[in-house]
Amino acid sequence: MKLYLSSSSRRLISSAVLVLGTGFFSACSIRLPTTAANETKKEAPPLYQWWGDELSGPAAIKINLDEQKATIYRGGAEAGWTILASGTTRHPTPSGTFYVMEKIQDKVSNMYGVITNELGEVVNSDAKAGVTPVPAGCRFVGAQMPYWMRITSYGVGLHAGDIPEPGLPASHGCIRLPRDFAGTLYNVVDVGSRVTITGTGQYNAPLGNGRPQTAQSRTSDTTPAPGLSVASLR
Repeated sequence: MKLYLSSSSRRLISSAVLVLGTGFFSACSIRLPTTAANETKKEAPPLYQWWGDELSGPAAIKINLDEQKATIYRGGAEAGWTILASGTTRHPTPSGTFYVMEKIQDKVSNMYGVITNELGEVVNSDAKAGVTPVPAGCRFVGAQMPYWMRITSYGVGLHAGDIPEPGLPASHGCIRLPRDFAGTLYNVVDVGSRVTITGTGQYNAPLGNGRPQTAQSRTSDTTPAPGLSVASLR
């Protein structure tokens, strides 16, 4: 038996099939996973590790400028390590053997900082006291350097600070430490603790990246410059 449909009926059935088919494929397309949804976020490598709380004895620090890394010892035993940020090409960190000369927990630089306007807004983020012009109505604000440990008479020391790109120098000559770790190191270091700095930092690159970064170093002289005292420097 043959079933005969009118033209209007055939058009109605065709429209219904088209609508159902479109809905089916739309529903399927919603279930398709996207590449972005399946991507897993890689964790950043740690900036430091510390296992020295159970150790005792004098603290000593060995800094490698080429690796932008410091190894800490207590009583001659390795107590931990940390990534750091040393001086850039324009402001190189000295190499040599030094000793901690002073410790100040809440240090403010009297050499480097920013210039702010009357509203407290930063108008110059890289200012040097007595060198960078200060516009009318503005003022120089020294950089915060918590957990300051001085190692030279001319203003170089270790302290908490930003490490913008781990593996690359970033400071004005000081050794910046991760903010979460600086306090731990500060508490085990004493005035007189030895700090040994090696390397040149000429071929530094970000961690996990082969891009070169040139930096220079200078040989240290721990003798105070003529006419200057430790108290007069940052």
